[in-house]
This record gives sequence, structure tokens and C-alpha cells, in this order.
Amino acid sequence: MKKSKLVLALASAMLMSCADAQNGKDEAQLRKVLSERLGEARIDSIKKTQYADLYEVRVGSEIRYTDKTGSILVVGHIFDLKTSQDLTQARIDDLNKINFDDLPKELALKTVKGNGKRVMAIFEDPNCGYCKRFRQTTLANVDNVTVYTYLYNILSPDSATKSQNIWCSADRNKAWDDWMLNGKAAPAAPNGCTAPNDKVLALGQKMNINGTPAIFFADGSRIAGAVDQRTLEAKLATIK
Repeated sequence: MKKSKLVLALASAMLMSCADAQNGKDEAQLRKVLSERLGEARIDSIKKTQYADLYEVRVGSEIRYTDKTGSILVVGHIFDLKTSQDLTQARIDDLNKINFDDLPKELALKTVKGNGKRVMAIFEDPNCGYCKRFRQTTLANVDNVTVYTYLYNILSPDSATKSQNIWCSADRNKAWDDWMLNGKAAPAAPNGCTAPNDKVLALGQKMNINGTPAIFFADGSRIAGAVDQRTLEAKLATIK
């Protein structure tokens, strides 16, 4: 009996190895075909899915699907009709997760409210209207949080100037709140003071942040865009 189990286990392992090898060949061939057909689009990965012989094609933070021959490209989301789960979004969320502890906190403004036990990081542009509304109507009413704010200048030519003036203020957090909550601009940065604008921009691009606000949580997950207080509190409640 033991010998039979061993033989079955070895046979199963061999079959899996052969399947992996074949998948690897198929994926390599698909990459070649799609690279020729999609032109300059950068294909980050190709992976066989369990759905109807489709292959997942990852381009940056976006997911597309194709067949084994690379003849079609499916743009859209796959749903599990039994559970109503958006399988594509779940995959995107997983790919976009970060290691929160690896964030360079020295590049951010740090605000602690209450006991500060719940932690988040937010990438914001000083010219972002959604960011201002999020702070005014949502974040202002959330307690017991530590917030790391990264000044991510992507919306306007003068965003970097505003961020530098805020960063170089005697009280950065106050200067940020004055601007985002009350529209009071920070004074011009003194000569010799440099904000980490370029480093934050490079960091955000590496993390595929294409809009603001982008909110990250201690478990590495993210929310793209402003949310209301109820949604934010519900999200924070899921993080241990």
C-alpha cells in the first residue's frame, strides 16, 4: 500500500512538472506573439488562468486576457456568478499590495490622532480637489489613526512648488492643513530648503499610483480615490 502511494505521488509530481513546463512554453510563445501585436505595450507577466483556457496578461496595474494563440484580447472583468466576486479586481488588488513597513516614512508628513493605532499612508497632490474633500469630510472625523502623507505632485506645474513651500514650513502639518482645509497657502520656502518631491514622485510611479488620493493600509492593500467615512472605517476595521 505504501509503495502504491509513493508511485502515485511520483506520477502526480511528474504530471505537474510536465504541465508546468508546457505552460511555461505556452506563456513564452504568447509573450512573443503579443509583443509583436501590441507594439510598445509593456507586458509584465503572462499567466494561465483556470477560466475557459484564458491567459492573464498583466500590463502595469491592468489585467487583460487572451487565448492560447494570442488571437484575441479581452478587456474587462471576470466574475464568479456563484459568489458574485469580481475575480479580476481581486487579482488586481493582490498584485497592487505593498509592504507597508517598507515605505520610506521620512519622506512623508506624519500626523497622529488619538491613540494612533490604526495606520495609513495617503499620496496626495496639493491641487487635488478630491484630496481636499476627503480631508474635510472624511479624515477630519476619523480618530485613533496615524497618517503618513506623501506629497505626490502629478496634477499641475505648480504642485511641486506648493509642496516644497509646505515641506519647508516651520510646522509642516499645520501648513498642509491650512492649505487643504482652509485654502491658506504656505509662504515661499527659504533658500537652501529642498523637499523630497522627486523621491516621492519616483516612489509613487514605482507603486503604479496614477491618481490622487491613493490610500494604503497596514496590510498592504490600497484604495484608489476618495471614500466616505463609513467606507474608510469599515476598511480599517478589517485590518488586524
